[in-house]
Amino acid sequence: MPEGNAAPQVVRILRHGGYETRAMLRNGEQLVLAVVLPVMALFGLVFTDLIDGVADSRIDAAAPGVLALCVMSTAFTGQGIATGFDRRYGVLRFLSTTPLGRAGLVFGKAIAVVAVLMVQLVVVGGTALAMGWRPDPAGIPLGLFLLLLGAAAFTALGLWIAGTVRPEATLAITNLVWVLLAAAGGILIPGTRLPGAMQSVVDLLPSAALGDALRAALIEGRLDGAALVILLVWALLAGFAATRWFKWN
Repeated sequence: MPEGNAAPQVVRILRHGGYETRAMLRNGEQLVLAVVLPVMALFGLVFTDLIDGVADSRIDAAAPGVLALCVMSTAFTGQGIATGFDRRYGVLRFLSTTPLGRAGLVFGKAIAVVAVLMVQLVVVGGTALAMGWRPDPAGIPLGLFLLLLGAAAFTALGLWIAGTVRPEATLAITNLVWVLLAAAGGILIPGTRLPGAMQSVVDLLPSAALGDALRAALIEGRLDGAALVILLVWALLAGFAATRWFKWN
């Protein structure tokens, strides 16, 4: 296409974001990771006593952590695996040489993460509401901000891993980390429920920071300043690492 007829960069980014979104939503494994497993976690927490005492009801205690899990599923594991295999097959190298460019490619992936997260909010959040979840109205705007900040941090972490190791290693690492953080990373079950020796370490993880911040916002309608700072630090460090060490081929 002649340069004079080329689409504006914003249009190219939006088109690529739409393509990435459709690719993620059409992938059965991605849907299981993004929707099915979080919904299963929601039911598991509501019908067990693992988080009794965190809030007035189990669903109020469970929903914020499950939404945090949705972020990790899409932004870290899902995007990391997709990017790793795109890198292997030369897709990243090819697209980075088109008018879209490297920056446009990254912004397109960010749009896809946010779009899939919106689908997760509708499905998982809707399920939680049907089960009786009543988030604190004052904390909802803060909760949305935290979800976006968490998405930025976990997307950067996923891209850093995908851009530095082989795709098979990315697949193994991101899935293993997802399981470990979901089970004992403070995202579903607050770090205060873990043994003392583990709690001091878990509290510094991005999973715990996002889970704690969302619980504070959506249960109590307040800002957890310490969790916010930890999440910001992770987003900055992961962003720097992805920018510094990401390899396009």
